[in-house]
Amino acid sequence: MRPQPLLRAGRPMAVGALGFATLAAGTSAVALAQNNHQDVITVKTARTHVLAGRAVHVQGVLRPPHRGDAVTLQARRGRHWSTLDRDAIDAAGRYRLRYRTRRPGSWKLRVRVAGAKAATAGRAGRVGGGGLRRSLGRLNVFRHAYASWYGPGFFGHHLACGGSLTPGTLGVAHKTLPCGTKVTLRYHGRSVRVPVVDRGPYVAGREFDLTSATKQRLGFQGHGYVLTTR
Repeated sequence: MRPQPLLRAGRPMAVGALGFATLAAGTSAVALAQNNHQDVITVKTARTHVLAGRAVHVQGVLRPPHRGDAVTLQARRGRHWSTLDRDAIDAAGRYRLRYRTRRPGSWKLRVRVAGAKAATAGRAGRVGGGGLRRSLGRLNVFRHAYASWYGPGFFGHHLACGGSLTPGTLGVAHKTLPCGTKVTLRYHGRSVRVPVVDRGPYVAGREFDLTSATKQRLGFQGHGYVLTTR
């Protein structure tokens, strides 16, 4: 899957500037599946990185068409896949899925067609009991949070979650999130998924302290707003 353009964060936004990404299956994989008389599910566009309260959109095609077959958008929550939306395949094989998000978070995301016959190559795979599924990576639902960073002067110091801070430590400090909690952060077109490794920050109004390595991955400077899934 190609990297998807996401929201940019430099200051709070009233509405999200959303990016679409093309997620079509490779021509060779589609041709191989068709030659083997397999069904092929493709995802043409997907808006799967949004601000909380905004809608997720996924559109694609099933070849050959199975008019009336159900296609579902599913997110992995805990041990189970939850259905976010469903649509019926039309005569041209097209489907459209939409889900309005409610809260920040990050979950694995997929499209599933229960009635299709077989699986395609690549990210698609066979579903138990028949059918197709295609991974869409992760659904990232963001909110704004004020952040700062720390590093020089603290290298070698003990981390509240264990270990010591080094120039290569990827993670964030947070006052209440459990140690090891994964957080996806986004800033000016860059994103990183890192664990909570320390406690802080202890400056009023700031929610996250980024380690030096995390700050560098994001291109973050000083202090300011970032997008976060937690």
